Amino acid sequence: MFLNYKMMFLFTLMLGTMISISSNSWPAMWLGLELNLLSFIPIMINNKNILTSEASLKYFLVQAMASSVLLFSIIISMMLNESMTINFLKISDISFIMLNLKLGSAPLHYWFPSVMEGLSWFNCFLLMTWQKIAPFLMVSYLNTSSLIFDVFIMTNIIIGSIGGINQLSLHKLMAFSSISHIGWLLFSIKLNLSLWLIYFLIYSLISFSIVLIFHLTFSHYLIHLTLKLKLFYSMKLMLLINFLSLGGLPPFIGFLPKWLTIQFSSENYHIFLNFILIIFTLITLLFYIRICLSSFLMNSFQIKWNSFSYPPSTLMIYILTIFSSLGLLVYSLITFN
Repeated sequence: MFLNYKMMFLFTLMLGTMISISSNSWPAMWLGLELNLLSFIPIMINNKNILTSEASLKYFLVQAMASSVLLFSIIISMMLNESMTINFLKISDISFIMLNLKLGSAPLHYWFPSVMEGLSWFNCFLLMTWQKIAPFLMVSYLNTSSLIFDVFIMTNIIIGSIGGINQLSLHKLMAFSSISHIGWLLFSIKLNLSLWLIYFLIYSLISFSIVLIFHLTFSHYLIHLTLKLKLFYSMKLMLLINFLSLGGLPPFIGFLPKWLTIQFSSENYHIFLNFILIIFTLITLLFYIRICLSSFLMNSFQIKWNSFSYPPSTLMIYILTIFSSLGLLVYSLITFN
C-alpha cells in the first residue's frame, strides 16, 4: 500500500513537469508547476523521520509564495502586454526572480539547504534534479534583462562555493553544490538550450551516483562517510572519481559541460563571467577533495583479505563511475576524428 501510494504521486510529479514543459501558454505551465508541487509534498513526508514534516512545510510555504507571485505576474503580463514596468523591473524580470526562488537559486536560497537537511537521499536527488527541469525551461522562455541574469549567475557560483566550505552535513554540502551548479546551468541556458540539456544530464548522472553511495553507506554527515568507508575500498575510489567529475576536473566527464559553456561564452565575449565561474569552481573542488581525503586517510584495522558482499545496486555505481572517468575521452574521439 505504501509503495503504491508513493508511486502514484511520483507519476503525477512527472506528469506535472511534462505539462509545464510541453504547454504553449503560461497559465498551463503554472498549472503543471502546481501539480508537481502538490505531488512532491506527500513523497517528502516520512513517518520515521520527524525532520521531513518541517522540510515539507518549508518547501510548501516557499513554493506557494513563489507560485502566487508568478501567477500574478503572468496575469499582469497578459493584461498589459509588457507595456508597464514596476520599479524599473519588467514583468518578465519578476517572473524570473520567482522562478529562481522555486529553484533555490542564490540569493533566494535561504530555504534550500534546510529543506535538503530533512529529506531522504532519494528525495534530495529529486529536489536537485527533476524539480528544477520545469522552472529552468520556463526561465528560457522569458525575455529577462541581461544584468539580472548575470547577477543571479554570479551570486549562485559565489554563495554555492563559499557556503559549502565549512559544512559537515552531507545534505547541506550537496545543497550548496547544487546552488553552485545552478549558476553554471543559468549561464548555459542563457547561451544555448542544447548546452543546458547536456550540462543537466551529466550533472544528474553524476549526482545520482554520489547520492547512491551516500544512501548505501547510510552517510548523512562527514564523520559517517569517514567511518563507514573504511572497508569499502572500491567505494572510496568511486566516490573520489565522481566528486572530481562533479567539480569539473579534467579528464572526467564533468569537465565536458563546463568546457562547452566556457567555449560558447568566450565566443560571446563573456570574459568577466568566465573568470568568476572558473575561480569559484576551484573553491568547490576544495571541499569535494576534503570529503574524499577524509575517507582515504582513515585506515582500517580489519584483516585486509576479508571478503565483503556489496549490494546489487553497486553495479549501477560502477557503470556511472566508468562513464564519469572515460566519458570525456569517448567524446573527444567522436568529436575530433
